[in-house]
Amino acid sequence: TGAGARGRSGYDWTAPPMLNVLSMESLRSVPVVCIALGPVAGFPAGRLVASHLSIMTKEGAQVLTGGPAVVAQATREKLTKEELGSARVHGRNGMVDNVAKDEADALRQARCFLAYLPDHRGALPERFDVGDRPDRRAEELLEIIPRERRRAYKMRRLLGHVVDERSLFEIGAGWGRSQITALARIDGFPIGVLANDCHYDGGSMTADGAAKIRRFVELCDLFHLPIVSFVDEPGFAIGSAAEQAGTIRAGMNAMFTVLQSRVPWFACVVRRAYGVAQGLHFGPNPTVVAWPSAMSGALPVESGVALAFRREIEAAPDPAARRAELEEEMARAQSVLPRAEEFGVHDLIDPRETRPLLCEWIHEVQTALAEQVGQGPPCYSIRP
Repeated sequence: TGAGARGRSGYDWTAPPMLNVLSMESLRSVPVVCIALGPVAGFPAGRLVASHLSIMTKEGAQVLTGGPAVVAQATREKLTKEELGSARVHGRNGMVDNVAKDEADALRQARCFLAYLPDHRGALPERFDVGDRPDRRAEELLEIIPRERRRAYKMRRLLGHVVDERSLFEIGAGWGRSQITALARIDGFPIGVLANDCHYDGGSMTADGAAKIRRFVELCDLFHLPIVSFVDEPGFAIGSAAEQAGTIRAGMNAMFTVLQSRVPWFACVVRRAYGVAQGLHFGPNPTVVAWPSAMSGALPVESGVALAFRREIEAAPDPAARRAELEEEMARAQSVLPRAEEFGVHDLIDPRETRPLLCEWIHEVQTALAEQVGQGPPCYSIRP
């Protein structure tokens, strides 16, 4: 049947299914990767997503709670397996983490993912010499952030200039797309990477993006991966779609996870850090540095001016000119420079120094990571 049991038999209600118990215990102790290479329905679909990394192939794989016959009987919908549960559906909704071109690509992704993790949570991830210099300084980082606040840029290109060459392995690229979650290496040490992608929803924190961050932080916390966050956060997504998605609840759920995490955090503010949502990028007691392009405040410049000075702008002889003046004034007030003078960040750095600084930091936190190994799996309190 759809649940993976014989159609003429029932369940023993007095005890949980042993496979569920074993799945839970495995997830708490060893890395688990599941791959869908064909149709997967009912309980096997549950086993697929009950993993640290779930992968399905772009062609041939379908992940279904119930197949077409069951769906037609229950809902009168006449749909194919592809329409119900193909990679085009689940690669975009977060049901699976990654979509692979074919079986060989799926196995390659699984091997790559496992290379960043320890064999079990009672050990630290292995360091590998990837042949990249700790003192590599990319000149492009000086110009990668546009001077025009509303212009987008390529965050993955920025990341490539900072982490070890060819070490970035992205997880969940097809969903929650305003947030980037990836594994990478710094001077050979595995890390978790968080970043904003301003090409999607302006980089704002959507409900899907928050769920993606929550799950990723839990993975890093379980397997002792320090987290490096590249912050360009304009705030929580707003509007009717965001409200219908329950964005603020999803965001606070993720924030509680972030604040209860135990691994070291390093946050680099590259541009924006606005509103409550910026809290998802810093973790407890983080090391915080900022680029000269960084800005912070309760609201982004344009929104803040529109809210605080609406009447003044409307009454001005030239509303557009007055709005521009006020936006420039607020931009100066939100600059990182006053915060750096007041020690609101640990350091204001040349963007080219980001990688050398991270390479120093990753060595400094190894003692703290080693102390966590014997502490048992993370235990999170109730969350919103």
